[in-house]
Amino acid sequence: MSNLRILYVANEINPFLKTTEVADFVRKLPQGMQERGMEIRILVPRFGLINERKNRLHEVVRLSGINISVGDEEKPLIIKVASIPNAKLQVYFIDNEDYFHRKSVFFDKEDNFYEDNDERAIFFCKGVLETVKKLGWSPDIVHCNDWMTSLIPLYLKTTYKNDPIFKESKSVFTVYDNRFTHKFGDDLIDKVKMIDIEDSMLHPLKTADYEGFIKLGMEYADTVINANDETDDSFNQLLAEISDQDKVDTIEKDDNFLDSYYNLYNELVG
Repeated sequence: MSNLRILYVANEINPFLKTTEVADFVRKLPQGMQERGMEIRILVPRFGLINERKNRLHEVVRLSGINISVGDEEKPLIIKVASIPNAKLQVYFIDNEDYFHRKSVFFDKEDNFYEDNDERAIFFCKGVLETVKKLGWSPDIVHCNDWMTSLIPLYLKTTYKNDPIFKESKSVFTVYDNRFTHKFGDDLIDKVKMIDIEDSMLHPLKTADYEGFIKLGMEYADTVINANDETDDSFNQLLAEISDQDKVDTIEKDDNFLDSYYNLYNELVG
């Protein structure tokens, strides 16, 4: 039995919220790894669609109270927690009134992509890392899922590389074809930047779009997983642009799915 520590980061998880396949994946995989002896933490945003009373979320006061900088602003970070029914798994929720108290995820009721989704992603990624530091829990693997988590591999390789909590951490970035067509503003790179990050490191984000976020995550992750059974040519082209093709893998969603991830994690740390 492996006793690796695995941190799962995603924009949603069943049963609290499901808008894409990510929610089911991040529900099934952590439980499978926990049953194989691994220690698990899960962090997601507390989007406004999540009913706090029904799902029994409560604030973790000792983890809350940090301010997270996004561009020139600082926003307070609130941490909430809830348990998954019928599973011995806790989920930590990253919350902030300005970013997450809307009754929708990435699009408003007119189906317009929120202009500040970039800031919400930056706040979430920084909030995850700061929360784990406050927990004092050092993950062997940080498994990031979908575009909203794509800044974490970069931050782990730069700003947080010498932090005792993350010094030995390896990152996995699972890519889904949940694309959007929105282009963010010219200030995106300035907002993403942190200590020890040069402009050249953020080159993939010059396009300020979905592809830019995905390319950045793939570039800095230690392993990249393609979660799509079928992909179109443009998505395949996106995967082909990664500089180190050896770190790209596809894990089939078959009966050996959990064993494949178990082996992947152990190989990555070993």
